[in-house]
Amino acid sequence: MTDHHHTYGTSIHTADELARLVSGRLGLVFTERDSDYRGVYHLASSPNGRIEIQPNPIPGDDDLYAPEHSSAQVLLLTTTATPDPALHARLGSLEGLIHLNHETV
Repeated sequence: MTDHHHTYGTSIHTADELARLVSGRLGLVFTERDSDYRGVYHLASSPNGRIEIQPNPIPGDDDLYAPEHSSAQVLLLTTTATPDPALHARLGSLEGLIHLNHETV
């Protein structure tokens, strides 16, 4: 199985705001989680994969989760088993959300 990872970023929405926007756009239910390393993040699953929304700054640290995307204050990470162009078109239409990276593993 091949995983398709996409990273999006925004500097105009908080993680909570972005979770609400994406939930409304995609009809997904996000669950808030807490991690010592990632801080508070939001997770939603779909039949084809999952979406995670998290702050880029690591809580209690001066480091960034994705230092290569330092301008993004919030990250949205997708993992799908197969390419999902419809998902990415819908995410791409959200104001202030920018596609940063794609990786296939």
